Amino acid sequence: MISQKREKDFFHVINKVPSGDGPYVRAKHAQLVQKDPESAIVWFWRAINAGDRLESALKDMAVVMKQLDRTEEAIEAVKSFRGLCPKHAQESLDNVLIDLYKKCGKVDEQIVLLKHKLKLIYLGEAFNGKPTKTARSHGKKFQVSIKQETSRILGNLGWAYMQKSNYMAAEVVYSKAQMIDPDANKALNLCHCLIKLARYQEAHLVLQNVLQYNLPGSDDPKLRNRAEELSSELESMQPWPLPSNLPGLNWEDDFVEALERALNELAPARSRRLPIFEEISQFRDQLAC
Repeated sequence: MISQKREKDFFHVINKVPSGDGPYVRAKHAQLVQKDPESAIVWFWRAINAGDRLESALKDMAVVMKQLDRTEEAIEAVKSFRGLCPKHAQESLDNVLIDLYKKCGKVDEQIVLLKHKLKLIYLGEAFNGKPTKTARSHGKKFQVSIKQETSRILGNLGWAYMQKSNYMAAEVVYSKAQMIDPDANKALNLCHCLIKLARYQEAHLVLQNVLQYNLPGSDDPKLRNRAEELSSELESMQPWPLPSNLPGLNWEDDFVEALERALNELAPARSRRLPIFEEISQFRDQLAC
């Protein structure tokens, strides 16, 4: 009997399936062992309705639905049942929703949710009030700081603005992200925005930081190729013309100003605002259109 128990435990470890016999365990078995996503969704629904590991069931079901191109259904499920999950689960559910919105091209919804996440950081409520959190990537655990998370969210917000061709908004957001936690990928996106805004000299300076390996990620082959493409694009434009007024590039939605207003309305005079947002707020004058 001891041998059978060890064999069963080994099976759960190898297949990353939790032990037990509830609907959530059956869902994970269908998903990971039987490779039957449709059956997995049925069992995940049963787990959600039974309150069996509700948060995990909701997130895992959304992942499976996304793989089956049932993204809209996954969005509705998360929005409908997240209220039954504990407060500490809401941040990870926001991340699931952002990923789903990205999958089905709901850019406006992404922007709203990304700003909400920035507001939580601004008010000191992200990471359940802690300065770091444990994250996972490819099965490995690592620590993420508030500073890194702020820059990551700003980068995602900048990308969302780029999808709407709002390069002025994207440029400001990427600039702030680079001041907080710079990397080569955000630098190249910033360079792209500056080119679209006809600010070629600034774009050239930003690009040089990647070409000269001054930023984390500068040695990534894909980013090197993109940097070379942007460099060729800039060279083809020389001599660089003076920037002119470009239509359709007004930033009508200043998220920093919105956060300031929200703080004044919802928080006491001496808030728990993090130093990161003090850094961002120093540049508010640049954001006026």
